[in-house]
Amino acid sequence: MTVVVELRGLEIRGRHGAEPEEREQEQPFLYDVELELPEPAEDKLQETVDYREVVALIREVSSERQFMLLETIAAAVADALLERFPAGRVRVRVRKPEVRLTAPVEHAAASVERSRS
Repeated sequence: MTVVVELRGLEIRGRHGAEPEEREQEQPFLYDVELELPEPAEDKLQETVDYREVVALIREVSSERQFMLLETIAAAVADALLERFPAGRVRVRVRKPEVRLTAPVEHAAASVERSRS
């Protein structure tokens, strides 16, 4: 049996965007993450993932380079999560609330799902 662990609305600032001026200053990015994991046999942290480690990994991936696309940030985070943790499936959604468009918009977002083969 499996369980799904979720973190929603994790804010990590970064210098990402398609336009050079978007990468000049840090801006907020919101991450929604799902990890499908084996159900813990016991009520112990060692039986699952430590949320602090998930946050640290997302922060590490986000800071290691400047991304132009939300799609590539989401893919890089999903790949790193799948590599580091015993998840059978991960889903990562990245939202950018401060989008510069010609019309008002709440946010732009991209989602990526990865599974073990």
